[in-house]
Amino acid sequence: MRMYLLALNPTDSVTEGFLPAAARLGLDITLLTDQPDAHRRVYPEIEILECDVRDFRAVVTRISTHHRPGAVFTNSDHLQTQAALAADYFGLFGKDWWVTLRTKDKAEMRRHLTSVGADTVWSTEVTDLAGLAALDPPYPCVVKPREGVASEDVVLVDGPEELLARCTEIQSRRSGAALVVEEYLPGELYTLETLGDGHVRHVLGGFHTWVSPPPYFIEEGLTFVAAHPEPIVAQVLAQLDALGVGFGACHTEFVVHEGRARIIEVNYRAIGDQCDLLLARLLEIPLFEHILRTHLGERLPEDLGARCDGAARLEYPCAESAGTLTAAPAAAELTVDGVQLTYRPLREVGERHEVYHTNRDFLGVLRAIGTDQEAVDRVVAEFLAGQRWEIQR
Repeated sequence: MRMYLLALNPTDSVTEGFLPAAARLGLDITLLTDQPDAHRRVYPEIEILECDVRDFRAVVTRISTHHRPGAVFTNSDHLQTQAALAADYFGLFGKDWWVTLRTKDKAEMRRHLTSVGADTVWSTEVTDLAGLAALDPPYPCVVKPREGVASEDVVLVDGPEELLARCTEIQSRRSGAALVVEEYLPGELYTLETLGDGHVRHVLGGFHTWVSPPPYFIEEGLTFVAAHPEPIVAQVLAQLDALGVGFGACHTEFVVHEGRARIIEVNYRAIGDQCDLLLARLLEIPLFEHILRTHLGERLPEDLGARCDGAARLEYPCAESAGTLTAAPAAAELTVDGVQLTYRPLREVGERHEVYHTNRDFLGVLRAIGTDQEAVDRVVAEFLAGQRWEIQR
């Protein structure tokens, strides 16, 4: 059976997760991308076709003029609606396109949650900066791209002058991009990871996330949470139900404040930045195969058989200044005091970068798995203290 995989940039999730899983399932993979050369360098053994994957019409045409599809899949934030539309066109299993659109469009997500009474957040969509003067948002408020990702161009603002300055700055980088201005939701930041087939939905646990100091929201690290309190999970799942989310993998970010859980954003795909790789290893389940099987029309087991006694942590050393990376640790895989450590560099020595205030500032990622959280935290701290990253301005 042939599965068409839609992609923008090569990712660790595809390299170490979905492609090996597809091979184990005996699937023939055709990768559609608008960056074929970049993908051929990373996946030389995979059939790769050039396609304007942001245009669902181009995706349908490329597939219909090639081999008959058995499934259409993507783990890209930006391509969920295109994949859903293509799968629907060919009569295949997939997500509902109106749900992928509703979750990707942050303004529409807020409007929908409000309209069905699931949650109400002060939020408005900005397309014309001339209209900012008429706004009266509750300060502090958050500005973000309507269809952004990875905390890029997400910023906290304290007053009208700063609001105008930040919106102008973001639109200078994203010409014509719609923005969302919404109230700041206080509380601790968490994630909920779910996997469903349209009939059964499994909660895989989640993470407690810590971010950089305001005004930016860079995710600096995460600690695994095997089970959030039941009332919190119930609140988040009720909001996901209101959005229509229930098929395949979903990564939901939410805050908890005074016992109330409120969604920040819904990423209707598996969690990224190597958290998915950690999750599969920690839970000891064939996570990527399960995700692909849902898109093949197969039902998930009632019990995934996930391990329940694991502890884990991820940390992302970040560049604090622009410049050229002149020294950095190499990739490593080791076990210390029963804790399994995996370090992967995300920048090559010699690369020059600006500071982006997003996960593009990550220099590397450290994954740690064990059975005792204190031991995991200690081993991670000791490992990072022994490494050196140098940036020459």
